[in-house]
Amino acid sequence: MDIAGLFETQRTLNERIVREHQLTGKDLFFEQQLAFLVELGELANETRCFKYWSKKPSSEEAIILEEYVDGLHFILTMGIALNFISSDLGRTSEKEESLTKQFIRVMVRTHQLTEKRTEASFKTLFQDFLMLGKMLGLSEETIEHGYYEKNQINHKRQDEGY
Repeated sequence: MDIAGLFETQRTLNERIVREHQLTGKDLFFEQQLAFLVELGELANETRCFKYWSKKPSSEEAIILEEYVDGLHFILTMGIALNFISSDLGRTSEKEESLTKQFIRVMVRTHQLTEKRTEASFKTLFQDFLMLGKMLGLSEETIEHGYYEKNQINHKRQDEGY
């Protein structure tokens, strides 16, 4: 996965949003973090991995991918905000025994990043998020392709005054 390319593409979108919404100089980290957690929750909801009371299967892969790349947009944004844009972030962590535990792990890592805004904390979060994608059966190529498609949609939404 071309991590550097993803960061650069995300930076372009972020700069556009900041400029067009008159947000220059504002610290948006908490908004970005909450947005990431909301997207993570939406992804969990589509996987239905925690819904022990339901027999309904998870959503189709295209919906899972869309929710995952929405989260990727915000995790990249947090990295940019903290200036942690190293290209060696792409190694995945060890996986948890279940998707539910992996979701919890990513959420915990997100909160740890609030406590310690260190590159090590961000790297661990990023790697755990990549492992989540792997556990969802998403290849790096699929994720990257999905990210770029959604990035184009996000630019179009800005064009339309989203």
